[in-house]
Amino acid sequence: MHQTIRIIGIDPGLRSCGWGVIETLGNSLRFVASGTVTSDGDMDLASRLCQLHDGLADVIHTYKPDEAAVEQTFVNKDAVATLKLGQARGIAMLVPARAGLPVSEYAPNAVKKSVIGVGHGEKQQIHMMLKILMPKAEFKGNDAADALAIAICHAHNRGGDRMRKVLASA
Repeated sequence: MHQTIRIIGIDPGLRSCGWGVIETLGNSLRFVASGTVTSDGDMDLASRLCQLHDGLADVIHTYKPDEAAVEQTFVNKDAVATLKLGQARGIAMLVPARAGLPVSEYAPNAVKKSVIGVGHGEKQQIHMMLKILMPKAEFKGNDAADALAIAICHAHNRGGDRMRKVLASA
């Protein structure tokens, strides 16, 4: 007895925040939509975060997902850039949470392993596998493709997460 679950994957970014919506029924995946929400780099940080918030809120309102998955932030050498990315990631987690969705997080290597079978791979490998897993998938750019990969990762892992929560509460 399966039901269709609509999942939004979010690839956080301050300039460009990718999103991808899929549906899963049992082991099957179906592409729904993908895109990016952008912020104006000439604006102050607070205004840019508002743009990301409002754009993601519109996407969630339009596509009405049941669950959300967000990629975890990796730390790079530039502390200021990492902090700004963290703030954008906060928006990416806040918007679906405020809409009442459960939000899961996945490391970049876990996403790649789930989609291409190994934890390290090139963007082109992800694009190719997305087309194999969902032939009707349409995505413009790496951010939207990454967001779809995050949604697929969640679709593959959500049953195990649910079972772990049930066992932990027993």
